[in-house]
Amino acid sequence: MGVPRGQERQAPQEVETREDEEQNIKLTEILELLVAAGYFRARIKGLSPFDKVVGGMTWCITTCSFDIDVDLLFQENSTIGQKIALTEKIVSVLPKMKCPHRLEPHQIQGLDFIHIFPVVQWLVKRAIETREEMGDYVRSYSISQFQKTHRLPEDDEFMQRKEKVIKTVTDIFEVYKPQRKYKRQAGAEELLDEESKVHATLLEYGRRYGFSRQAGKTEQAEDKKAVLPPGLAAAGKAEPCDEDDLQAAEELRIKTLMTGMAAMATEEGKLTASTVGQIVGLQSDEIKQIVSEYAEKQSELSAEERPERLGAAQQHRRKVASLNKQILQKTKLLEELQAKCADLQAKCTEAKKTLTEVKSYSEKLDKELAALETIESQADSSILQSLRALVAMNENLKSQEQEFKAHCREEMERLQQSIENLKAEAAENGEEQEPNKVIEQQYKAEKEKLQKIRLLLARRNREIAILQRKIDEVPSRAELTQYQKRFIELYSQVSATHKETKQFFTLYNTLDDKKVYLEKEVNLLNSIHDNFHQAMASSGSREQFLRQMEQIVEGIKQNRMKMEKKKQENKMRRDQLNDEYLELLEKQRLYFKTVKEFKEECRKNEMLLSKLKASSS
Repeated sequence: MGVPRGQERQAPQEVETREDEEQNIKLTEILELLVAAGYFRARIKGLSPFDKVVGGMTWCITTCSFDIDVDLLFQENSTIGQKIALTEKIVSVLPKMKCPHRLEPHQIQGLDFIHIFPVVQWLVKRAIETREEMGDYVRSYSISQFQKTHRLPEDDEFMQRKEKVIKTVTDIFEVYKPQRKYKRQAGAEELLDEESKVHATLLEYGRRYGFSRQAGKTEQAEDKKAVLPPGLAAAGKAEPCDEDDLQAAEELRIKTLMTGMAAMATEEGKLTASTVGQIVGLQSDEIKQIVSEYAEKQSELSAEERPERLGAAQQHRRKVASLNKQILQKTKLLEELQAKCADLQAKCTEAKKTLTEVKSYSEKLDKELAALETIESQADSSILQSLRALVAMNENLKSQEQEFKAHCREEMERLQQSIENLKAEAAENGEEQEPNKVIEQQYKAEKEKLQKIRLLLARRNREIAILQRKIDEVPSRAELTQYQKRFIELYSQVSATHKETKQFFTLYNTLDDKKVYLEKEVNLLNSIHDNFHQAMASSGSREQFLRQMEQIVEGIKQNRMKMEKKKQENKMRRDQLNDEYLELLEKQRLYFKTVKEFKEECRKNEMLLSKLKASSS
């Protein structure tokens, strides 16, 4: 007995789709988006729109590198069950990708391109962004892998110069590293404040910086008392110091710090002020000024004890000090004048630049005027006269417009002034209160009316929304037809599965009957074999054995005739059912053909009705 054949059924019918102009436009836009994104299978003309759109969505999802637990690969010309499963998987992946647009499986199955288009547009945008990110990542990764095993000529040249450059930089650091030039002597006066310690350390390495001037006069005086010698501290008690005096005091302070240091080569002995000035690079003019001020203040102190001896000398020193201050003032004035001169020179340069630009622009205008005059001489005189008349009219209209605007402003100001005067007179006469009350009452009445209208509008909107939801709950004719075809296909699939299962049951029963008959045959042969020797022992038992064998053969022949008769009946029934099946198939073909023609006529009817309405409107 042969293995039963698989289910033989008619190919599933195509799902009904919306075939209108807008759907075709959206399909074309979807295919253009997919081709622009890089999905070139959409150009294949042999594929159905379902395979192109679903394949493009599948490609976009896989391009986004989104981790999902389903296989989105599809087969072309799939059955309705496979298409439903595939669309459900795609729709389940979209929320995980945070797609802002909603899509249902039946919309993909029904090729509702109006609702599919925004989803495909979003998927293409997401795929392009992901591909750019992955492109940058792959590019940087490839560059890093290339640099591990290969080198460019520039890299080889750099590696050749690298050691030489490093050696040169190291030698420069060794040559110009900080070197200690001085060292404080063991018996020098101990420094008390942190700022003096810092400056003393910097001076040991040949660096010279001024002291900060943010502290008050009291702190400056205390610092001088703490650092300066007794003679200079006494001089610091004199009148308040100006900025020059502070600078001189700082230089003197640095000089005092240097007196407590010795050179590293000759640590024994002290350095004089002139030697320190030559080594550190102090300004000789400032040193002379500070020394003169110090000598002046020292002479004043000694003059208090001996006024009769130092009168002329003290006057001379004071004159020298005043002259030095005047020199400093004149020097500052000279610097200010030089700065002003520099600013004036910059302004003059800028003015010259502006003058050059203006001259160039003037020359350009002259050239354009000459060109215009040349064109004017070549052009028609009547056209030029008409253009001049139009330009004059335009200018006249502009001036009239300006005058009219000024007149309108004056008239508006006059009317506003009249309104203000009338309001003031009405307020004085007390006539303005009654109209205000009437206007207020009308305003309240209109406001209440507006509120009632808004409430009524909200109620109507709720009723409209409820009716809209009820209308949406009722399926349309296309949806009903689609559901009907889907149920028909599912029913055909279930019936085919049932038929196949029934064939398996029949095969099982047939094999079981065959097994029973074979067991009976084996038992019969075993009994014949066991009784054969005993039956052959005597003639009576032999005849009895032969009669039994004849009876068995006769029973087998009767059973065979019954089975052949049953087989013939089943064959006749099969032929009859096959004829009925062919008739039903013919009726089904006729039904589908009639339905298709009816739909075509309905579509033509709708088109004619729409044209009739358009012509009547």
